[in-house]
Amino acid sequence: MRFVLPALAFAVAIASPLAAQLTAPEQAIVATVEEGFEHDVALLEEITLINSGSHNHAGVMAVADVLAPEFAALGFDVEWIDQSAQGRAGHLFARHEGVPGTTKMLLIGHLDTVFEPDSPFTGFVRDGDSATGPGVVDDKGGIVVILAALRAMQAAGTLEGANIVVALTGDEEDAGEPLDAARRDLVEAGKWADVALGYEGLSQLDGVDAGVIARRSSGSWTLTTRAGSGHSSGIFSDHAGYGAIYELARILDAFRRELPEENLTYNVGFMAGGTPAELGEDGLSATTSGKTNIIPSQAVARGDLRALTPAQNEVTAERMRAIVAQHLPGTEATIAIEFRYPPMAPTAGNAALLDRLNAINADLGREAMQPYPPSRRGAADISFVAPYVDGLAGMGPAGSGSHAEGETIDLRSIVRQAQRSAILMSRLARETR
Repeated sequence: MRFVLPALAFAVAIASPLAAQLTAPEQAIVATVEEGFEHDVALLEEITLINSGSHNHAGVMAVADVLAPEFAALGFDVEWIDQSAQGRAGHLFARHEGVPGTTKMLLIGHLDTVFEPDSPFTGFVRDGDSATGPGVVDDKGGIVVILAALRAMQAAGTLEGANIVVALTGDEEDAGEPLDAARRDLVEAGKWADVALGYEGLSQLDGVDAGVIARRSSGSWTLTTRAGSGHSSGIFSDHAGYGAIYELARILDAFRRELPEENLTYNVGFMAGGTPAELGEDGLSATTSGKTNIIPSQAVARGDLRALTPAQNEVTAERMRAIVAQHLPGTEATIAIEFRYPPMAPTAGNAALLDRLNAINADLGREAMQPYPPSRRGAADISFVAPYVDGLAGMGPAGSGSHAEGETIDLRSIVRQAQRSAILMSRLARETR
């Protein structure tokens, strides 16, 4: 749908002192986003009412079916990229070809949520300028911000010359396997682009909007210890050793004492020890049994690893392996570390993009957005393209309770985020590369 800017609204936008530094098309963008607010809320409600848990393939595709015509109406070529071979539904990509040689922009969001069909959290409940529902912030609200910005660009005449790819993955909350195949198309788009914008939720510091120029990685580790079993009366002796649980405890406590540094965390998610102790097939559970008078023969623990840079990931992994190798007598231990989502490291290019956004904030009469601490943001799809392109994350709406029952969106944040995005993209689209 294309919005036509009424003459009165356009005149008000031009007269506004807060818009004094905006061009006429940019003032049109501001007004068009405002006028499209209720349409955007209605679209958010429509896609929120469709369950699209990562493993609900039909639901993910149903959301894509609603969105595909929205992009097509804006002149985008829409493509569904099947991911059934990776155990997931697929991705929706929309491409808009503009003036050759100008900034190529990649907009990233996702169709899926953490709420599968058996989740009791359903519906869309609006209360004034807030609404509650599964995925309203993460990331269905982000998709609505993208569309609101693109519609405003079309109405202002700035979309026509813009080179844009919109990548909406269908498995951001639980990526398909193998991961390289699941993210191949996104990475290719990242290599094509000059700028990437990630539309997960807006971060705030003390209630003020903040910019995200860095996000940490997300990986996991599995620690397994083994020891000879026997009567507990012999524990700590030369012939019996220390048992698998003490070895596990030694390692985990050494992690706690020796690894801490800024922007690094390594949570222990669960653990089990006994005779025997075995990790479940799902990797999310363990079973064990034993007696108080038997030295435990096996122990297992799983956790995550989050770092700010690839180098921090690698150095930390080596330190963890070195700690594991220092076995207590009569024990052995192994650790398997898997890097899943890479970090979005802070770069000068990312910081420069935030400066560009803050120039827009100044022109809009809004506060500057300070960089958000990366230790307070999780991993996201934009991290996969971070090695190839400058980027900003957190371009979606504000809200609370993501990934939990009661997830709530600040509906008015759709407006200010779409206005920022549309003006930023319009300015970038005029620049040659």
